[in-house]
This record gives sequence, C-alpha cells and structure tokens, in this order.
Amino acid sequence: MLLGAIADDFTGASDLANTLAKEGMATTLFVDVPEGEASGTEAGVVALKTRSIAPAEAVRQSLAALDWLKRQQAEQILFKYCSTFDSTPEGNIGPVAEALSTALDAGIAVVCPVFPATGRTLYQGHLFVGGRLLNESGMEKHPLTPMTDPDIRRWLRRQTKGEVALVPYAVVRQGPPAIASALAEAEASGTRLAVVDAVTDDDLRAIGAAIAGAKLVTGGSGIALGLPENFRRVGKLGKAGSAFTGIEGPGAVISGSCSRASQAQLAEHLSRHPGLAVAPEAVLGGDITVAAARDFVVAHRDDAPIVYSTAAPEAVTAAQQRFGRERVATAIERFFGELATELVAAGIARLAIGGGETSGAVVAALGLDRLAIGPEIDPGVPALAGTAGGKPIRIALKSGNFGAVDFYDKALRIMAKG
Repeated sequence: MLLGAIADDFTGASDLANTLAKEGMATTLFVDVPEGEASGTEAGVVALKTRSIAPAEAVRQSLAALDWLKRQQAEQILFKYCSTFDSTPEGNIGPVAEALSTALDAGIAVVCPVFPATGRTLYQGHLFVGGRLLNESGMEKHPLTPMTDPDIRRWLRRQTKGEVALVPYAVVRQGPPAIASALAEAEASGTRLAVVDAVTDDDLRAIGAAIAGAKLVTGGSGIALGLPENFRRVGKLGKAGSAFTGIEGPGAVISGSCSRASQAQLAEHLSRHPGLAVAPEAVLGGDITVAAARDFVVAHRDDAPIVYSTAAPEAVTAAQQRFGRERVATAIERFFGELATELVAAGIARLAIGGGETSGAVVAALGLDRLAIGPEIDPGVPALAGTAGGKPIRIALKSGNFGAVDFYDKALRIMAKG
C-alpha cells in the first residue's frame, strides 16, 4: 500500500476514494478497521464514524486505523475530514490530527479542507462555501457541528495544544518550492499543523507536490488531487482500472441530511416519486415502524421511492430540544439502518443514501466491510459496489451538502445495469 487514509465518516471516505481512483490509484474503501490484510491496493481508505463522537474515542479509533495501515506498509497517511471542517470547538479534527502526528513523529502536517469542485475554498485561513463565508453558508445551523467561525486557524487553535501556522495564498501561488519552504520554516519553529490556502485544483496539485515526503497529510478530499502524481513520478503506480458494473433490481432512496442541498434534492425527488416522511417524534413514539416503511418502499419499488427525515433546521432543533439531541440522532440512525437491512432482504438492489450520519448507520447495519469504487455520480460521490447479506448491492453515500438537485435519480440510473 502506498497511501493509507483515515476518514471520519463514510460519505467522506467514498468521496476521497473517488478522488484517488480518478487520479489513477487502485483504491479500496474499507468499512471500519479491517481484520485481514489488504492486497492489490495502492490506496486504502478506512471509513470510520468518528466525526461527532467524543474526542477521546475518535482518537482511539483513528489510532487503531493508523496501526492497521502501518502494518500494510502505507508510505503516507492522510487524515480526511469534511470540506466544511465539521467539528465542535473541542474536536474532533484537532485532537485526531495531533494524535496521528505524534504517533507518526510526522513533523508538520498541512490542514487544507478545500474542494473547489463543490465550492469549498480557503483564503487567508478563512473557509468559503460557494463564495460565502462558512458561517454564512448554512453550516452555522448544522444540528451536530454548527460552524460559527470561518477562520480555520482560529477554530483549530481551540481544539489543539500547539500553535497553528498559516501558508497564505500569495505563497501558494508561487508554487511547490515556496510552499515547501514555508512549511519547513513553520516546522523549524516547532509548529505541527499548518493551514494552507487553496482556491483552485491547480493550487491543490501544487500543495501535493510540495508535500511528497510528508508522513501525514490532513484535509478534505481535494488535498488528495496532488498525491497520486508523487507516486507515479517515481514509478510506483500501476494502471488502475475499475471492475464496477451496474446491477439489475429496484432502487430506493434514504435521506437523513437536513442541509440546504438535501432539502432541495428531496423536493426535486418528491416532485416525481413517492415519499414517506419519518419524523423523530413518530419514531420515538412508535407511530411509524421499520416494517411500515419497508412495506411502503416495496409497494412502490418500481418508482424509486424515498424515505426521509430531512426537514428544516427549525424542525430539527425543536425535536432535539424536546427529546434530546443524542436520543433523536440515535433513534433516526437506528431506524434507517434497520430499514436498509429490511430493504435489501426484500430485494432492493440499489440504494442512494443522503447524509453522513445516515450513511454510516446504513453501512454498519448492512455489514459492508469493503467497497469497490465505481463511476462518479456528482463531484465527490461515486457509485460503490459491495455485498450485503450475501447479496450484491450498489450503493451511493452522499454527504448532505454534495450533489446536484437531481442527484438521486442520477445515482439510481448510474447504479443500474445496462
């Protein structure tokens, strides 16, 4: 293994795997820390579900993933988090990055949550989403990790013990030697993390070239754009190809994200397909059951039905205040995980999942342990192939903010055979 990656949620892991596969690396997505060995893999992405758990547990799971990747002789480690830097003032990005750095004796590591294809850019250490500052993008209303400060350097300082450096855009535009020099200067002062500006894919490729020998890299999936070329340049990459094929059988959609993009995608899908709303109070009160939701999907199996808890932020906040945030999240995730299992058993062969937490719950419930990377559906979201309950399945795991408005129809079509 050349590149070993640790992702803090499942949609992020598939996003990263998609980027690496597109850049020519033979890539495998592993769900949680594997027990066996990896073979025939140039890039191994370990998908964890650590974004919203206690920082200490996130660190423990990430170090376990690191230990496995080191046993696979990974030459470089990438810690992948969301391009909107989803985290609380306590973590988990900073604590995990520091723990990985210590375990690897990594020196300095870049921090670059940039993905221009989806509108995430970084200038003077400030993160923009679609041209708006992070705290004005809708992320300030995220139910689990509200992002109220666009200054990534300042946000990261709250989570870490050491100083955080900045490599500004003026330096990045000078190219790899200037970037490498700035990082070396920061490292010489004892700094272990450096936020690095980037606005375009070319910037990310320049950063990638500058950190060819880095033991640890951190960022969104965009930071991976420039990493495969480092291995290709020294003759270590083979000629990767995808064995993905579509599958026959009905498809369905599960949407748990409440982002603006997810609300628009839900409205678009409901304009042409049947849907079933799953409200937290209905789940907690027993007014809706997994069996009822399964029967709804099966009854509409030929018309791409959607089951969703997607709602306006105000409705989500009201439910959290009434029942408690953790109780609501756990109930909805368990419901959708059990539903996905029932749907696969009932013959649903294609699933499009919206939302990072929802995707994690579904993947865990289905017992998917590794996934092959297929074609890109929308920037950052590939089709994936796996086996669940002894049956082949095709699945798409979409971060809440990703995807065009017609994502779900597109996803089900790309995962179909023919």
